[in-house]
Amino acid sequence: MTFAAIVVAAGRGVRFGRPKQLIEVAGRPLVAWSMSLFGEMHEIGDLVVATEGEHLATMAALAATYAPRLRTVVVLGGATRRESVRNALAAVPAGCDAALIHDGARPLVVADDVRAGMAAVAPGTGALLAVPVVDTIKVVPRGEARVQATLDRAELWAAQTPQFGTLDDLRRAHDAAADDAEATDDAMLLEAAGVEVIVVRTSSENFKVTVRADRDIAEAILRDRLTLAAKR
Repeated sequence: MTFAAIVVAAGRGVRFGRPKQLIEVAGRPLVAWSMSLFGEMHEIGDLVVATEGEHLATMAALAATYAPRLRTVVVLGGATRRESVRNALAAVPAGCDAALIHDGARPLVVADDVRAGMAAVAPGTGALLAVPVVDTIKVVPRGEARVQATLDRAELWAAQTPQFGTLDDLRRAHDAAADDAEATDDAMLLEAAGVEVIVVRTSSENFKVTVRADRDIAEAILRDRLTLAAKR
């Protein structure tokens, strides 16, 4: 299959005081790390970036710098993540069979894990990167402090991105959920549309940069990777 990479980079970065997808991490804007990785993968031919209106030109310039091989389209994001992804799916050029959807604030994903997710995709089957939950999870009713139940963590996985599917399945799933403002990821939409979703185990390093401490951890890991690559 020929894949398009969709990068969701439409947040306003309230916790950072500025859009976090553009903060500098290890010498690059945060979102550029994902762009660069996808640009190096021959299975990917197209890149679609969903972002805020004021960053359309900036994202196009970053893609030209860090993923020059890819045909790139930059689209306006929506009010929710789901709307941003739906806009991006509509912009995927003809000739692509499938798509992977990645958070622009996850700079540490590695190519082997992305390829493992791609390999699981077929019509009627999607995939996502995830890690087993290591903490004990309690169910607490909204607005209360009382524990209602304890879940079996042996059956729990923490979802990450990319998340993968055929274009037909992803578009159908997003169209069916057009009014679902509570949708937090694409895999749950595929599940609701009757698509089988496969978990592909990845690393806890593929975390989402959410607060300033996350940015510092990501910087340290990326600089370690750059040092190791230089020694090879």
